[in-house]
Amino acid sequence: MHLNYYFLRQLSQALKLKLVGMQVVTGFSQNKDELVIGFARDTEELYIRAQLGSQFTSLSFPTEFRRARANSVELMQELQGQTVEDVVQHQNERSFYFILSGGYLLLFKLFGNRSNIILFKDNEALELFQNKFSADAELSPLQMDRPLLQNFSAFETASGNLRKIYPTFGEVPVLYLEERGYSQAALEEKWELVQSMLDVLESPELYYIIRLKGKLRLSLLPLGEVLYTYAGPMEAADHFTRLYLSETGFERQYEQAKQQLERKRHVTKTVMDQSEQKLQELRHDRSYSQTADVIMANLTNIPPRSTEVELYDFYTDQTRTYKLKQNETPQKFAERLYRKAKNQHVEVKQLEEKVERKLEELIVLEDALQNLADVENYKQMKAYLREYNHLLGSKQQEQVQIPFRVFESEGFKILVGKNSQNNDELTQRHTYKEDMWLHAKDVSGSHVVIKYQAGKSIPNTVLEKAAQLAAYYSKRKTDSLCPVIYTPKKWVRKPKGSPAGSVVVEREKVLLVKPENPFAKV
Repeated sequence: MHLNYYFLRQLSQALKLKLVGMQVVTGFSQNKDELVIGFARDTEELYIRAQLGSQFTSLSFPTEFRRARANSVELMQELQGQTVEDVVQHQNERSFYFILSGGYLLLFKLFGNRSNIILFKDNEALELFQNKFSADAELSPLQMDRPLLQNFSAFETASGNLRKIYPTFGEVPVLYLEERGYSQAALEEKWELVQSMLDVLESPELYYIIRLKGKLRLSLLPLGEVLYTYAGPMEAADHFTRLYLSETGFERQYEQAKQQLERKRHVTKTVMDQSEQKLQELRHDRSYSQTADVIMANLTNIPPRSTEVELYDFYTDQTRTYKLKQNETPQKFAERLYRKAKNQHVEVKQLEEKVERKLEELIVLEDALQNLADVENYKQMKAYLREYNHLLGSKQQEQVQIPFRVFESEGFKILVGKNSQNNDELTQRHTYKEDMWLHAKDVSGSHVVIKYQAGKSIPNTVLEKAAQLAAYYSKRKTDSLCPVIYTPKKWVRKPKGSPAGSVVVEREKVLLVKPENPFAKV
């Protein structure tokens, strides 16, 4: 209702009381779809901040404004030095205009996503803030009143149809009347209900910010959940704009971040699953080298220029059929298979590294989504976007930021920090209170985390392997035995101002293990 005719009528009257006699001192834009016009008189200042975007249009009225040094464009320069002589509201229309000295008129056309501000002189358009609405240059501010016949006779003829008689009401007044039984009332009672409401709309005592049908609205009527009340229209418009932008900005940024992270997670998991499938195929398929070994062992048993031969496969203890090329000797065929086997080995190694990298990325993305679920307001959202900007950026940035190695044992993921800075990030950002935290006792080393799984206790074998990793990635890696502390993450905290990787463990248990990487490939 902040663009409703009845509210704008109150707003334009308040602006008249405030602005008449003030001079325009500046006009500029420093954001897309935003125009700022400054007024002054002696030491008094007032700004009109018009936001005319396709998604949201509003006017707010700061008493001071810090103009940006860069990316700021001068606009409406001909107005500077001109004095406001009057503010005129159009009848039954969502628009009003300023009459200024020097023959200037400034029209505020507040038609939702088609809103605009147009400067006229001698009834000729000089400047349009939104040039995309070029037809606005043909408007005539002095002829935009919309007379409507709104007596009882017209009301009776329309059978109480509000849209025909009061097209300026909009949704909120109609809902207000419905709450008072408008649809079921007799015609005379409907008329009385409308007149009673008009008394409030035309002379409101208070202005309300309400939540109605899940939406934040500015209203002249106490409807829905009343959140705030104000004595004047300018103050109400100021606070409504701030609240609306904060709330919708939070919702929009939250959904954008969520969608982007979920999309990246889906892509990462798809690539990881495809790589794992390919890896399994390469590992379980009969290798090229085994086939070559069988061919080489049976060179004397293969007739010349054969295209197919049955040979005993000593790897499987079975007879197999092998297809050969007529123009290629069995020895050359075997040499070609040995080359393929070498390439296959390289491909397996590359796929293993790719799966490990994608698993790291997947854990980071899942942690980011889990932390996003805890964000509840605009302030927290801004802090979240700063912290996770690297994930919402390029793919290269995302990979650089992975702060840990990933191992897996019996279905449990084990994360190992890569350096002191990464240890901080692993423990503070990617570890939750029920995760198990490990570290080599009394020496520097990697933070190690076993990710908690709901309803499952961590087996001793998994705990021991994680402890071995903590010992291996520490200063005790060459010792014969190493004591490793372990505790749920909830007992680990980082003192303010402490060095990177430094934490305090409040409760701990100790496990003695041999420092080695139990997952190292032999």
